[in-house]
Amino acid sequence: MLEFLLALLTTATVGALLIPLLRSRVTSTHRSSGRFEGELAIYRDQLAEIERERVRGALSESEAAAARLEIERRILAADSSAKTATPSVTLHRLLPPAFALAIPLLALGLYLKIGHPGLPAAPFVADAKPPTEQPMDIVQLVAQARARVAAEPNDADALSALGEALTLDADGTVTPAAAEAFSKAFALQPDDARSLYYLGLHDAQAGDSAAALKRWQELEAKSPPNAPFLPMLRAEMARVAQAAGLAASTTMPQPSREQREAMAALTPEQRQQAIRGMVEGLAARMKENPQDRGGWLRLANAWKVLGEHASAIDAYAKADALGPVDARLLADWAEAHVRGLKPGEPPSPAAVAVLERLEKAEPRNGLALFYLGAASFAAGDKPAAARRWKTLLALLPADAPIRAMLEERIKAADSP
Repeated sequence: MLEFLLALLTTATVGALLIPLLRSRVTSTHRSSGRFEGELAIYRDQLAEIERERVRGALSESEAAAARLEIERRILAADSSAKTATPSVTLHRLLPPAFALAIPLLALGLYLKIGHPGLPAAPFVADAKPPTEQPMDIVQLVAQARARVAAEPNDADALSALGEALTLDADGTVTPAAAEAFSKAFALQPDDARSLYYLGLHDAQAGDSAAALKRWQELEAKSPPNAPFLPMLRAEMARVAQAAGLAASTTMPQPSREQREAMAALTPEQRQQAIRGMVEGLAARMKENPQDRGGWLRLANAWKVLGEHASAIDAYAKADALGPVDARLLADWAEAHVRGLKPGEPPSPAAVAVLERLEKAEPRNGLALFYLGAASFAAGDKPAAARRWKTLLALLPADAPIRAMLEERIKAADSP
């Protein structure tokens, strides 16, 4: 508000100072106009005198005509000078006062247009910095989670907490490092709801909505009916499915509400057995309808969730025979193949065939690069193994735990 009053006061002050100046300019203009009228009166008298001299005979007709012509020329010159000089003189005299008045008026107009008269001025601090309390809290949370994982590398809850901290640090984005932590937690504890949810979120953020829905429906099936996170989970599932134009039938079969309520009262072993019974029922129905490609895919995913990798591999193969599967399903199929491998054991020829299809569809797929590198190394093709493993190493984050092991394998592949 103070700036507004100062601008208004400046305008008023300049205007008051200009009044005498403008008056003098106007007076001068009037004087210029009066001078021309005086000259014109003199010239008229001279013309009248020439006429009287001609009548008396003092001037001949030719001399009188020449004298009139000269006076008329002077009158025209004086009139032309008055018409051209007066606007120029007026402009030069009025332009500086006009600018002096226009500048504060323009400043006042701009302030009223884009300024905020009612807003108090903000103090200027040269070294002002945004508050850092919240970012520092997240940094500390990540540091604590890393320390906990370093102390307990096989603790599923610690790994899941690290993944969540890394996701918070990335403003809700499940980074590759966070996804790796969640994957390890899920491998150690398949019923970890937090890991399963964030892995689905990672799939959704990567553009694979079908994979996200599959994970979330798996989480929904494993959760008790009164789980507090279910409303939020179902809302997110509906949003992602609607945005991607997908139907829930693309994932594993879901128990009804009555079945979920009944399973909630069972022990974990009884619940697992009940789920297995439903999956075996689906397998029996598939024998009666072997051309149902979607059914084979649902059965493959169900066997994979139960850890029956051989049965999952067989179901994926039957679905692929009815129609080639896409890259996402190739990754699931390949994962089922390599899940049963012992440490250091190369993948089987059937697994290599699936992995090679996956590599062709996704040349930067980590699963394909790692296990095809192992297959190349076992077959004696060390350059191919080193090439794939180096590509994978370049894709891994700097803190990936697998880096050290991968670097050792690359040294072995590069050695004579």
